[in-house]
Amino acid sequence: MTAVETNALPVDFDGESLTIESVRQVAEEGVQVRVSPEAAAKVRRNRELFEGIAEQNIPIYGVTTGYGEMIYMQVDKSKETELQTNLVRSHSAGVGPMFAEDEARAVVAARLNTLAKGHSAVRPEIIERLALYLNLGITPAIPEIGSLGASGDLAPLSHVASTLIGEGYVLRDGRRVETRRILDELGIEPLRLRFKEGLALINGTSAMTGVGSLVVGRALAQVRQAEIVTALLIETLRGSTSPFLPEGHDIARPHEGQIDTAANMRTLTAGSGLMVDHADLRRELQASKDRDKEVQRSDIYLQKAYSLRAIPQIVGAVRDTLYHAVRKLEIELNSANDNPLFFEGREIFHGANFHGQPIAFAMDFVTIALTQLGVLAERQINRVLNRHLSYGLPEFLVAGDPGLHSGFAGAQYPATALVAENRTIGPASTQSVPSNGDNQDVVSMGLIATRNARRVLDNNNKILAVEFLAAAQAVDISGRREGLSPAAKAAYDTVRSLVPTLGADRYMADDIELIAAALSRGEFLEAVVRNTGAELR
Repeated sequence: MTAVETNALPVDFDGESLTIESVRQVAEEGVQVRVSPEAAAKVRRNRELFEGIAEQNIPIYGVTTGYGEMIYMQVDKSKETELQTNLVRSHSAGVGPMFAEDEARAVVAARLNTLAKGHSAVRPEIIERLALYLNLGITPAIPEIGSLGASGDLAPLSHVASTLIGEGYVLRDGRRVETRRILDELGIEPLRLRFKEGLALINGTSAMTGVGSLVVGRALAQVRQAEIVTALLIETLRGSTSPFLPEGHDIARPHEGQIDTAANMRTLTAGSGLMVDHADLRRELQASKDRDKEVQRSDIYLQKAYSLRAIPQIVGAVRDTLYHAVRKLEIELNSANDNPLFFEGREIFHGANFHGQPIAFAMDFVTIALTQLGVLAERQINRVLNRHLSYGLPEFLVAGDPGLHSGFAGAQYPATALVAENRTIGPASTQSVPSNGDNQDVVSMGLIATRNARRVLDNNNKILAVEFLAAAQAVDISGRREGLSPAAKAAYDTVRSLVPTLGADRYMADDIELIAAALSRGEFLEAVVRNTGAELR
């Protein structure tokens, strides 16, 4: 719960320029936050505008009236704090496990930025308190389950708001602790909410966008690490350079993700002594006396399976999906997504910016794309384990007596099982279930879509862990380490710094978990960049 020491410059929150990378820095690294003076001034002016309108006794939903079917029932101004507090209390009804501390911090950061945009009519004290929470490491305990993504993430955000009024729970060392106890320890007085502020705090998409930002940021790192292990595997199997030539992508089929993945594959295999060049292969065929045998070899090199040849097309499409999600998330992070909204010289906006449909669709798309990334990894594992497909490697990469040892036979099972599990995680955005007396009759389920994407992301780390282990084993059995490119050597050495070669059958679950944990921290990506200076897209 304590703030993290960091030398990084503070992240400015102005409601206009928050990025996924900035969310990550605040959430994961504990980088300090600062509300820009311009944003604070805009928030103050907007509150003054709102108070001037409220003084005219104009019925404003959730401000001078009740909620839902009580929309036209006027509320005594003396009960403004009671009305806003009751709203927060009644919606603090989330259930299930708590979001991790970094995820909860991302939620707070997302809510801070949307309020800093200056159309939600909160007092500056509200955004100042959210910034204080992030800077002091006060992290609300937010249950994962309860949002429909219709009026935004009402339940999760209510658990954030409840801590501002001294109720609910915060996280300390991963455990729930009563908020009031922590605030008393720090000498912080709970806030008294005024008209509109309870509604502004809980009515919006900040849970799905905050957690979604971390998921998509980590997914981009996962894609790069999938490219790293693919390059290692293709080098070890003496694959062709042809599928990655720039003209086939930059000119012939210029999808952004495809171009980027092909470029990364060229970078990762640069300096390899194992990759096969087609021109060299043709010259070898010309000189060969055993032409039939060499024609068969040519087919192997020129027409490898799609799991080895269509990397830019498959992984590039995953990239394009993530690029789309980044754009949608960053728009939403910098949007005013509660209701109503106030604009100087304009009519009050009573609308539905809180609806999570854009993010729900984007995160479901991420789930689909990451599922296919896992499929590709599992198929690559299968090729290197199958002696009929691995171009001369022993079955299941057994290093010892094949009659006595099973090698990677058992390790393939969890990879296959996780692919099957990923495929059972269907789109959440199609699962609208009307609620709230049918007022919320079309809901997005955006936070469920985000949690689904996170689940596939975690499963993929374990699938990729098996592939990294298998690729390193293939290097050892083939004796080809010295021919690897610098990037492939860095990846191989990172595996071997954690797990030794499989000389004889052993307990493998720990090996897989070790590599999966390293993947989740981005260690293979860091190792390649650190040891080669490569700049991956």
